[in-house]
Amino acid sequence: MTSKADKRGPIYLPKEIREKHGRKYRIVELPSHVALFPVAEDPLAAIEEAVGDALAGKDVDELKAEARSKAAREVAAERDEEEA
Repeated sequence: MTSKADKRGPIYLPKEIREKHGRKYRIVELPSHVALFPVAEDPLAAIEEAVGDALAGKDVDELKAEARSKAAREVAAERDEEEA
């Protein structure tokens, strides 16, 4: 599927996409491309629905540290791939 930005920059998403994923997206710029990730109306409820009780009893600060560490490893791996 292809979409094109207008002269001012907005990208218009097809109705099917908006109906399936909503109207709010996080834009992430990566070295090789740009990605759109849907943002749920209630992000916490969406996370709870996705992972169930897997995070029950987990410390929020530990979860944040783990997420940042994993993201840093992924970025480093992508950078290494580009340099190779």
